Amino acid sequence: MNSVRSNLNSYLFVGLFLVNVFIWQAVFAGERNGILTVAFLDVGQGDAIFIEAPNGNQVLIDGGANKSVLRQLSNVMLFYDRSIDIVLATHPDKDHIGGLVSVLERYKVEKILESGVKSNTGVYQSLQNIILEREVSRILARRGMTIVLDDGIFLNILFPDRDVSGIESNDASIIAQLVYGETEFLFTGDAPQKIERYLASIYGKALQSDVLKVSHHGSKTSSSQQFIGFVSPDYAVISAGRDNRYGHPHKEVLETFEQFEIKILSTYEEGTILFESDGESIFVR
Repeated sequence: MNSVRSNLNSYLFVGLFLVNVFIWQAVFAGERNGILTVAFLDVGQGDAIFIEAPNGNQVLIDGGANKSVLRQLSNVMLFYDRSIDIVLATHPDKDHIGGLVSVLERYKVEKILESGVKSNTGVYQSLQNIILEREVSRILARRGMTIVLDDGIFLNILFPDRDVSGIESNDASIIAQLVYGETEFLFTGDAPQKIERYLASIYGKALQSDVLKVSHHGSKTSSSQQFIGFVSPDYAVISAGRDNRYGHPHKEVLETFEQFEIKILSTYEEGTILFESDGESIFVR
């Protein structure tokens, strides 16, 4: 009799758990109705950006330097969600791909986009090994590619536009623009000013975006006035560690954004920065 009662209690517990899962799934789906989420994760001195479309499709751009990205992902993803559709590794520097090894260990990832630049570092080799081990589909990102995340939501690859295997890592950073209706987000990796000028010459005003991920953590090697003028964002997001040894963001960069009257948000001051878009307006949560 005790065995029967124990089994009934177990079945009741499992049943209640599943009901709760479905309830919370419905709640989150309702909250996400028509809303695109873009979270600039607080991973210290590095980049990690989580994107979730209204239909639940997810993209992770970079993963910071270490497994701290896992804690940040747990704050923006449902607790039972163990998959990410696409990982985009802008370039193979440790502060961008170091945490991706842990991400691929913990989550099922369908595809990974890479620039094509190789590295002789241990972290790069570890990432390549787990990509092969987990049989993740690899794609070389190239200008003109469009990733459809949902109806009317596109991630457009702006750069590289050529084979960059022999180019310096930062110069080969994948640059992408996320478009949802009348709103745009521009992600720049660690692209320097010469790449910004190149993009400005090709795209001009088409670079305009509501939110700009400031290149290279606010280093003075990036964020040229010409480029910022074309992008003309409402928000500039700087992903950097507090009191980092590089002195990021540099004074010159902050002055440029202040000159253009662009609101600066930083992960070292705000923690994770969460944006939402309904296709018409951008909201900071």
